[in-house]
Amino acid sequence: MKRSLFSRILITFLVIVGIVSILKWTTHHFMSGDDQEVAVTNKHTILQMDLAGVIMNGKKFLKNLKDYKDEPNIKAILININSPGGVVGPSQEIYAEIKRFKEETKKPVVCVSTGLMASGAYYSAAACDKIVVAPGAMVGSIGVIMEFANLEKLYDWAKISRYTITSGRYKDSGAEYRSMRDDEKQLFQDMITEVYQQFRKVVMESRKLSDEVMDKYADGRVFTGAKAVELGFADQVGTFEDAVQLTAQMANLGKDFEVYEIPKKKKSIFDFGDAGEEDSLNSILQGSKPSAKTWVKDLVKVAMPVEMLNQPLFMMPGYWEK
Repeated sequence: MKRSLFSRILITFLVIVGIVSILKWTTHHFMSGDDQEVAVTNKHTILQMDLAGVIMNGKKFLKNLKDYKDEPNIKAILININSPGGVVGPSQEIYAEIKRFKEETKKPVVCVSTGLMASGAYYSAAACDKIVVAPGAMVGSIGVIMEFANLEKLYDWAKISRYTITSGRYKDSGAEYRSMRDDEKQLFQDMITEVYQQFRKVVMESRKLSDEVMDKYADGRVFTGAKAVELGFADQVGTFEDAVQLTAQMANLGKDFEVYEIPKKKKSIFDFGDAGEEDSLNSILQGSKPSAKTWVKDLVKVAMPVEMLNQPLFMMPGYWEK
């Protein structure tokens, strides 16, 4: 009798899960992509986009850029940045897609930061037509960093012996259970140098800076907003409202315009346990609630950012130490 009751409960549960999954799929299928309604009504609209937190994949930003790209009422984009940077590839992708947007639409794009615009975030901002910063904002940190952890002594203390079987000499380079060889250090240094040269070239060309300025200041240091403008790494000292007015001026909107901020997606029962396109790490750093199935993993990331180890980053140095 108990087994029969358990079977009925289990079958009922599976049926409910199946129905919810089908409803969620159909809702996403019919409401996503090109079918998503873009509620921009004013004929003279500045689209406000946010680039905040650690740049891990950039999916949400890139999707919004694509969704609103062909909206005729949008005459310009203002990107509000508050980020210490992040992973190299996504930062470069955001930069490339902002450039593509400008080339294909001929619409101005302005970036503004009243807080933090460093490393990968600054790389992304280099694609904008103008960069506006508060005088006390933290800007720059042009450089690349890789972090490694050597837990060899910890493993010895815990009497844990780790080893790997690899197909090549460098397959386990950066492993936390042993010291790094000199040839491995050189391998990673060459990688960092190559990616740094990519960063340097983008900044120098987009900001029209000389080799002398880049040699002196593109060494990972962080500037105040006022200093960044003085040196040519930003265009104008100002507030968010100043950036709005500059964007409207560049788009020839006069005084009759509105700033449209992309609405946050409302969660429903169908989104339970789904992190979607949000960076889970970003969601914690910005105060949002992570999904039920990832919160433990996310907390570990914040406490000890192991996901960031062993890969080149456009990340503001010392960010994790706060």
